[in-house]
Amino acid sequence: MESIANIRQDYKMQTLDETDAPADPFAMFDSWWQQAVSSDINEVNAMTLATATPDGKPSARIVLLKGYTKDGFVFFTNYQSHKGKELAENNQASIVFFWKELERQVRIEGTIEKVAESESDEYFRSRPTGSKIGAWASPQSAVIPSRDILEQNVTELEKSFDGKEIDRPEHWGGYRLIPDMVEFWQGRPSRLHDRLVYKLEEKEWKLVRLAP
Repeated sequence: MESIANIRQDYKMQTLDETDAPADPFAMFDSWWQQAVSSDINEVNAMTLATATPDGKPSARIVLLKGYTKDGFVFFTNYQSHKGKELAENNQASIVFFWKELERQVRIEGTIEKVAESESDEYFRSRPTGSKIGAWASPQSAVIPSRDILEQNVTELEKSFDGKEIDRPEHWGGYRLIPDMVEFWQGRPSRLHDRLVYKLEEKEWKLVRLAP
């Protein structure tokens, strides 16, 4: 078996220079996003979301990006989940995209806020029926005795909602991460990667380069 320490990948595909960087990170992200989408990356919108307790104990998990504008980056989840409870107590968070097919990473830090209820309602209406029922059926992050509980909840809810519109539960909805730091990372040979960072200072974005 190959030693874990010997597993490595040398990155050689592209470069990242300040002269290629637009004035704000949203334009840069949009450019990279469009390239990622056109590269047939499986679940290109998968991102790591890191949250923390008020005393700084971190936790992280994969969630799915569901939209972005200059206002921020949007995802949806159960407000009563582990991450939801942490965000209620500490609204500082970070998201990370890793698109290995492009040898790229985007790391974003900022403040979290709930999206408007109307935005959550609109997205919930677009979800498949099974996903809508799942939002009602799962007490996300709560201890349950067995999977049978979920199956039973789904069966009961399918009967209850049969032929009816499935409204969004109050405990489920969207969050928006409003960035104050965005880092674009491009893999380079010999671990001498390119790292360009946008930092929000006095309402203006400042671009700096970090050593790899």
